[in-house]
Amino acid sequence: MTGTILVRDARLPQRDGTLSEPVDLHVARGRIAAVTRTAPDQDSTRDGAVLEGRGRIALPGFVDAHTHAEAAVLEPDVQLAMLRQGITTVVAGQDGVSFAPTDRATYDWASTYFAAINGVHPTFTGGSVGDLLSTYHRSIPVNVAYLVPHGTLRYRVLGAAQRPASDDEIATMAGLLEQALDDGACGLSTGLEYVPAAYADERELVALATVVAARGLPHVSHMRGYEDRGVAGLDELMRIARASGVATHVSHLHGPAADLLEQVDAARAAGRDVTYDSYPYLRGCSILSMVALPTWLPLADAAATVAALRDPALADRLGEHFAGLTDLWPRITFASVPGAEWAEGMTLPDVAARLGRPAPDTVVEILTVSALRASCVFAQPPTNSPESVRALAGHAGHLAGSDAIYWGGRPHPRGWGAFARLLDEHVRDGSWTWWDAAEHLSGRAARRFALPDRGRIVPGAVADLVLVDPGTVRDEATYEAPRTPASGIEDVLVGGVPALTDGALTGATPGHALRPA
Repeated sequence: MTGTILVRDARLPQRDGTLSEPVDLHVARGRIAAVTRTAPDQDSTRDGAVLEGRGRIALPGFVDAHTHAEAAVLEPDVQLAMLRQGITTVVAGQDGVSFAPTDRATYDWASTYFAAINGVHPTFTGGSVGDLLSTYHRSIPVNVAYLVPHGTLRYRVLGAAQRPASDDEIATMAGLLEQALDDGACGLSTGLEYVPAAYADERELVALATVVAARGLPHVSHMRGYEDRGVAGLDELMRIARASGVATHVSHLHGPAADLLEQVDAARAAGRDVTYDSYPYLRGCSILSMVALPTWLPLADAAATVAALRDPALADRLGEHFAGLTDLWPRITFASVPGAEWAEGMTLPDVAARLGRPAPDTVVEILTVSALRASCVFAQPPTNSPESVRALAGHAGHLAGSDAIYWGGRPHPRGWGAFARLLDEHVRDGSWTWWDAAEHLSGRAARRFALPDRGRIVPGAVADLVLVDPGTVRDEATYEAPRTPASGIEDVLVGGVPALTDGALTGATPGHALRPA
């Protein structure tokens, strides 16, 4: 990246909420060399390339703090979806399950259990975090940072065991975690509603959090519950933080904002380093087995779970569990159903009607046919609300994360629209200034994950740059047409190289595998 480029006639957000006079951004060797006022009579001829800003707002490249893109980021249509929202960096390895560090058996498990979330990497079949990061470096147009997934560590050491870890097992996991951090991971992720992490006790979690705390890196967690269980979930994370000294980042926080933010504020006032990401939707998306099945089933073993679902001896116990989910069934729409693709985009009641079966039997059928690889979009309960989503997005501890899942015939639209929707909703109505937008969508995440020289537009910073048309930026993706790219962002530089020009991929692959500073 030795070329130069001039981004001419752009405007920069100011801390006081205003926009700057027109400026030129001088880029050389992948970094911002200077910021100068645009001269009205400036000669258009110069050495190097010129990108006309046309008065658009220049923002630092956005950092998606929570995405399931470790395989999808290699797909051009997903790269386009990211760049059309201004996303230049993604943080993968989320919810405690991903591709590294793994031996072959652990990789096969992670790829199967989270197939509907993470997909299958086209070339990586197990190995270290460094090995996985090398598959992204200079081979794609966006940057990738990676968290060490606790559930993957746990499976590698304990397999599918449904019990707390022993001291020796914790020590082995800690050693694997240390090596993964040495290889370039930017923190630890836990997914405490998923297996096998659901079987971990606080002793195990504190021991591993202590390892990342010593590096100044965060513990990033999908809590044990959200909505009416969110307060208890946050309490657990705060106990882990107090015992380990770790900085805490909560994944896709949603629920009753008043109660949740009261906890966040109390923790921050007490000196705890607490942040969270959230997305601007009232529907979530995950694997059906997590949403609908009890953790006493052997969920980490797909074949054993399918056999248990068919076992008459467990019918009564399963029936009792399903009886408590009657309010959930109408809120489910199938996103990905391998083996029954006809069900994708249909609600659970509609699929049940087509099959002529009750909702619980339909869930069992879909899980059986798909070998537990089914995913669903689900409306969140009334404990969440538009007011709660907005309150969470306005807080000083908030940074943006899409929680994007790119697989299936009817995925959630958040992977194509979350960042554009945040800009459209919060800047347009005045709740954010453009300076705030740069902080929520870029600066805070760059600091949270210790991503060097990103999240700011200043001389010396890496030239990950986004030009935003404030009059047209918006999300276009819907639940009915989720794969529709956003509008209003047509030009993006990654490391000083045009990755998106006139709304289309350039074919350049300047993306880096990012390691914390």
